[in-house]
Amino acid sequence: MRYVVPKAKAFHKEITVPGDKSISHRAVMFSALAKGITEITGLSLGLDVKSTINCLRQMSVSINFENGIAKVYGRGHLGLKKPQVVLDAGNSGTTIRLLSGILAGQKFSSTISGDESLRRRPMKRIIEPLRKMGAEIQSTQDEYAPLTIQGAVLNAWDHRLNVASAQVKSCLLLAGMYARGTTSITEPVKSRDHTERMLSALGAGIGINDNTVTIEGFPLLQALSMHVPGDISSAAFFMVAATLIPNSDLIIKNVGINPTRSGLIDILRSMGASIEYDQIRVINYEPFCDVKIKSAELTGASITRDMIPRLIDELPILAVAATQARSETIIRDAKELRYKESDRIQAIVRNLRKMGGTVEELPDGMIIPGNQQLQGAALDSYGDHRIAMAFAVLGTILPGETVIENAECVEISYPGFFIQLEDLCRGW
Repeated sequence: MRYVVPKAKAFHKEITVPGDKSISHRAVMFSALAKGITEITGLSLGLDVKSTINCLRQMSVSINFENGIAKVYGRGHLGLKKPQVVLDAGNSGTTIRLLSGILAGQKFSSTISGDESLRRRPMKRIIEPLRKMGAEIQSTQDEYAPLTIQGAVLNAWDHRLNVASAQVKSCLLLAGMYARGTTSITEPVKSRDHTERMLSALGAGIGINDNTVTIEGFPLLQALSMHVPGDISSAAFFMVAATLIPNSDLIIKNVGINPTRSGLIDILRSMGASIEYDQIRVINYEPFCDVKIKSAELTGASITRDMIPRLIDELPILAVAATQARSETIIRDAKELRYKESDRIQAIVRNLRKMGGTVEELPDGMIIPGNQQLQGAALDSYGDHRIAMAFAVLGTILPGETVIENAECVEISYPGFFIQLEDLCRGW
């Protein structure tokens, strides 16, 4: 799909965004392991979450949709059935990594794979710690999917991660549910904590001490009603759009503001953005609110190690915003960006240079001068939804035509993004 980006006018709008993708994955997975029927409102229906749903259905989990509510008929943590086909995680790293922790503790063997992009993403980061717990895993070059996992009763382990990763941490917490004793995971910096919050709400024995999380083996999870707030990673694109498009203001309703995910808002505020919270609520330990944004001039920022896990998915749109700031922005300690749906550092650098921009590529980040006079250009999404959406936002404020090639990838997380962008660009 070839998408021609519209030009923006000042707008005054109130919108909603799709349900949080990270929470949606976990909601359907963990509900499948609980006893009873879970009703989930606000579930994301992007392709990634659909991949998780389809994998669970292949293991005899019944998941139905009625009037916008997802009903998951839980089978208990040992009630999954052996799949008769290779489980297909599509493009979803969350699906393959979290399900691998669950599959490692089952009474059957299974194979999980994904599309060409996913089969290039590193899996040794979960393979090695799972093996320490007693899992039997075969993989391509001992590193890549497909992963063939022979389920077993696992042993508890004290894991120390070199890189903060919510996907790795969550995989090991889920494996810890099938382990004798207490499993612990210590990270150098705290990553997003949706897994800990949701498992606690469902009744698991979760302990938290600074950057260490523990789980007691063989918990009894009980179904409960869940609400998935709006995805802050999706809202981020429109937060930046409202900030950059002069004389605009925007309200985004019901956005999740989990403190392990709200790094983008903290950084944008430090750069001079006008962003406020209104009507803060909490359901199942997850806070959410209405976010109000007004256009503002930005200054540059320095973003390093401690902040990176809190905004790793928002760095593409933050890099776009940085080109319009009054001073230089430096992003470091973000090497993880090279292992996403694309090499996001390289994708950002290449696309900015196509627009006439100046950017210095670093092994673990980039240096972006401010006050850049960019022009619309033909760009590649590199099959990465966040690259496509970030550069679509930038294109709305630039002279010349901006075209995004392979733009269909936005369906991974945000079906309807372009329709919503066009609606905003029409002004009010």
